[in-house]
Amino acid sequence: MKPRKNRPNTDNETIGITSAGRPTAFDCFAGCGGMTEGFRQAGYNVVGAIEIDQCAIEAYKLNHPDVRVWQDDVKNVSTQTILRSLKLRKGELDLLGGCPPCQGFSTLRTRNGNCRVRDKRNNLIYEFQRLVLGLRPKHIMLENVPRLIKDQRLRNFTRSLKEAGYTVKADVLNVAHYGVPQRRRRTVVIASRVREPCLASEVSVSHTVRQAIGSLGPAGKSGDPLHDMPEKRSAVVRERIRKIPKNGGGRASLPRHLRLACHGETDGFKDVYGRMAWDEPAPTITTGCFNPSKGRFLHPSEHRAITIREAALLQSFPMSYEFPVGFGKVKLAEMIGNALPPAFICLHAQALTGTKS
Repeated sequence: MKPRKNRPNTDNETIGITSAGRPTAFDCFAGCGGMTEGFRQAGYNVVGAIEIDQCAIEAYKLNHPDVRVWQDDVKNVSTQTILRSLKLRKGELDLLGGCPPCQGFSTLRTRNGNCRVRDKRNNLIYEFQRLVLGLRPKHIMLENVPRLIKDQRLRNFTRSLKEAGYTVKADVLNVAHYGVPQRRRRTVVIASRVREPCLASEVSVSHTVRQAIGSLGPAGKSGDPLHDMPEKRSAVVRERIRKIPKNGGGRASLPRHLRLACHGETDGFKDVYGRMAWDEPAPTITTGCFNPSKGRFLHPSEHRAITIREAALLQSFPMSYEFPVGFGKVKLAEMIGNALPPAFICLHAQALTGTKS
C-alpha cells in the first residue's frame, strides 16, 4: 500500500496560496496526523507541522510526505523560522490548529477532585498562544480534553486572542455527533479575525461500530499488518473473554471464578472486559484500546480485543492510513488513542472557514 501524497508544490505557486486556491493550514502538536488528515479532507493545503515524537513523525510522514515537519519541542520553533521556511507573510496563513498534550488536564489525573494539576505540559497552551500571535493566522482551532474549558489557562488564552482582534467560541462536544463512530467528549476552541467563527452542525445519524469495522475480514488473515498483529493472552483471560456476552456484554456476566478481585469494587471502572455493541458508537478509544483490562475494547462478536486497524477506523482514520508496524502494538495504540478524529476536525474546519472538500 503506497502512501497517499498531497499535490506537490510547483515553481509557479507560492506555499500558502496554491494555484488551486486551497486555503493553507499549519498543524502544531501534530502527532500521527489526525488533525492534518481532517484539514486535508476539508480542502486545506497543510503546509507545515510541529511534532517532537519520532514514532509519531514517522507515521505522519508516511501519510503526509509533502508537509514541512519540524521535529522539535515547540518551544524551540520560532514564528520567524516558520514564516521564512514556508515563504509566508505574517497574517497570510489561513488556519493554525493544535492540540497541546492533554495528559496534564486529564480527568484520570484529577480523580481526587483537585482540578489544579501541576504538570508542565499544561503550559504548552501558551506556546500555542505564542504561535498565534507571531503567525497571526486568519483562523484558529484548538482541541483538548473537556476539563480544559474550566481551566484558568484557557481563560488567559482566550483573553489574549480577543485582545489581538479575534472573535472566540468554545464548547465541549461529543465527536459521535459529528460523524465519528465513537463517543468522545472534547473541548473545541475556534477563533477568527476575519469572520464570525462557527462550529459545525451535528450530523443527523450516528455512525456505528458496524459501519466502521463490520466489513473487515478475519483478524490475523487479512493481509493488513495492523489488523493481523497477534494477541498474547493467558488461558484464563481467553476463557474470560469467551464468557462475555456478544454485542455489548460486560464483566458483570462473568461466572464468579473468572471475576477479578477488583471487579467487586463498586467504584471501579465498569467497562473493563466489556464488548462493544455493533449498532452503537464505540466508547472512547484510548491508548489502552488493545487491552480488555483497560476498557470496553472487546470486539462485538469475536473473542478478542479490537485490532490496531479497528482502533484507527473507530477514530475515523481512512482505511488507507498507514502506521509503522515495527514500533509495536503499545506505541501504535498510544499514537492512535492520542490522535484527533479526522472526521470531527474536517467538519469543524469547513464550518470555521466556509470551505468545502
